[in-house]
This record gives sequence, structure tokens and C-alpha cells, in this order.
Amino acid sequence: MRRPYQKTFLPFFVFLLLSIPLFSLATDTFTGKVVGVADGDIISVMRQGRAVKVRLHGIDCPEKKQPFGTRAKRFTSEMAFGMEVEVRVKDTDRYGRIVGEVILPDGLSLNKQLVYMGLAWWYRKYAPNDRTLKALEAGARAERRGLWADKNPVPPWEWRRGKRGRRKKWTPDTLRSSGYTRRWRG
Repeated sequence: MRRPYQKTFLPFFVFLLLSIPLFSLATDTFTGKVVGVADGDIISVMRQGRAVKVRLHGIDCPEKKQPFGTRAKRFTSEMAFGMEVEVRVKDTDRYGRIVGEVILPDGLSLNKQLVYMGLAWWYRKYAPNDRTLKALEAGARAERRGLWADKNPVPPWEWRRGKRGRRKKWTPDTLRSSGYTRRWRG
């Protein structure tokens, strides 16, 4: 005789087993010492005896050569370098870096502090539903903090796209002006 709970228990049990890897990825956290700061939104944190790159989730800081790029890097260094931080892993990016929220020793989020100070944009593409980052950016804009003091700040994703678009195009004229001569072997 079949018991009534068997019909609902088996599918639930299978669902639970299949969900465990998803839950473990979503809630993966680790602590480690910050041993490097590449720029405002990329740091290196010690994990299991080696330094791993961590990209701050939901934000995008200006590039190093952009206005406020060095200031964002300096702020990140002052807040996190040499500190023991908690990394709440959200994902892994296409470069193999961990993407996560970095919690400082005082319990504040480095990601949110950068946006609050006007040293990073809320990266809508990767955190579209983050209302906290949205509100922090709106506050920084309204008070003209950091990069929002500029008349027309350029988001880093547009700056990177524009920089790629400005690469030298190789045409016969640019080849000649660079000293390149092509010799045909007939």
C-alpha cells in the first residue's frame, strides 16, 4: 500500500537535492585579507592560501585614466587594503574573477560606500533590482559628491567603448604614414 506522503515527498526531495548547488553558490562567503587593489572596483583577497581577484558587484568605478579613477582606487585602498574583509560571492565573471559584495571590518559594504561617496556608478546592467545602490547613486548625484561634481561625467562602460572605438584604424594611408611599405613578390 502506498502512503499519501510518498507522492509529494519524492518530487520535493529531488528538488531539494538539485537546489543545493544553487543555494551554496548564492550564499558562498569567505573572509580574507585584502592584499591588492587593482582599481576602485577590483581587489585581491587571500582565500585558501592564495590571492584571488574580486570584482565588486553592482558597481562600476571610473577607469584609472578617467576623472576620479585614481581617487576611487585611493578610497578603496584606504578602506580595505590590509584589512580582513568578508566577501559575499554573487557570481564569477567572464575573466574568472569572483564577483561579490565586500564587507569591511566595521560591517559597512565597500560597494555601497563607493557609490555613496560618488566614486562609482550603480551598474544597472548587472544589478538592475538593487534599490539600495539606486538610492545611494541618486543621493550622490543630488549632493554632487565625487564624480557627480563634474558637469557631464562619462560612465566607465561608455568610456571603455569609446576608447576601443578610438583605436587606430589601419588603412593604406595610416600604413604609409607609419613607415610600413609593402613589397610584392610577383
